[in-house]
Amino acid sequence: MAVSEATVIEALRPVLDPDVGLSIVDLGLVYGVEIREGGRQVVIQMTLTSPACPIAPQILAQVRRAAGSVEGVAQAEVELVWSPPWDPATMATDEVKDILGIW
Repeated sequence: MAVSEATVIEALRPVLDPDVGLSIVDLGLVYGVEIREGGRQVVIQMTLTSPACPIAPQILAQVRRAAGSVEGVAQAEVELVWSPPWDPATMATDEVKDILGIW
């Protein structure tokens, strides 16, 4: 099976943001996935709920491990980005907005 953005996103879904206990995917923290070298390398562009997140290294390590678990992926990298700023009102799924009381 070919590595795709969708397969990587699904592999990232179980990674939780520990501050709120919700999936980084559903929170809208994953901005994109770039597939390189025929799927052997993936680069995940993502942000965090706060630039001052004290456990950022652990979250990024979980993301690398999850993406690296996709069949065919030999290397997974994470690019931490701050632009655009994360906005749960526009980036989170409706289910997460409901849980967080954003409406």
